[in-house]
Amino acid sequence: MDAPAERLEAIDQIGPVIAESVYAYFHDSGNRRMLEQMRMTGVRPQTAQAKISASLAGQSIVVTGTLKHFTRQEIEETIKAHGGKSSSSVSKKTGFVVAGENAGSKLEKAQQLGVEVIDEEEFLRRIGKQNGL
Repeated sequence: MDAPAERLEAIDQIGPVIAESVYAYFHDSGNRRMLEQMRMTGVRPQTAQAKISASLAGQSIVVTGTLKHFTRQEIEETIKAHGGKSSSSVSKKTGFVVAGENAGSKLEKAQQLGVEVIDEEEFLRRIGKQNGL
């Protein structure tokens, strides 16, 4: 209910229009009163899935090279599960690049644009996995 529109937009398949609509709904005093009345009568909303970390919320992340701990699909799912967006190309809007072994043109482009480049171990630290998986 208190999430800013930017955080809502970081959710897969939620764009700026939907994010702003959800934000506006939960910040309307009438809607808040109704939700509070529902809580007082015993309605307890539950999430459909386990709570996820938002440590990468709103960030566009590019992965390049070969990784030790993840397949390409696994790291993309991990990025998404932590609130980030996996991207296939580097731009000025890229939050950071995870570079594995044999990183190529994406690494070069990130360096040219001044985009932060981290290794897989730093990525694991950022998502709260201090000692690998």
